[in-house]
Amino acid sequence: MIVAYVAGPYRSKSKMKLINRMQVICNIIRARAVARELWKLGYATFCPHSNTALFDGNVPDEVVLQGDIEILKRCDIIVMQGKWEDSKGSLNELLVANKNKIKTYEWDGKKLVRL
Repeated sequence: MIVAYVAGPYRSKSKMKLINRMQVICNIIRARAVARELWKLGYATFCPHSNTALFDGNVPDEVVLQGDIEILKRCDIIVMQGKWEDSKGSLNELLVANKNKIKTYEWDGKKLVRL
């Protein structure tokens, strides 16, 4: 079974606490929707958005980010979703995937597209 890693924005850039939290929750929901579709297609899927949803402030960011990268290195493919081009974390995940020869795809809303 192919193991897929879902990458995409998690954080918000808003300075307003409530808006920031709402945007983070929207990003989690978007990533989870892609993960659900990948599971339906037969991929074993890891979605870091769900794994550490709303851990903000409870676990050091660096620990979570390093853990996500370690899990990514063990996956077969990475699936970029949402506005991943605007996310420093997603760009780093893509860089790690390329460095480790992990196949890269983008979710276009209906299907996987090879990057």
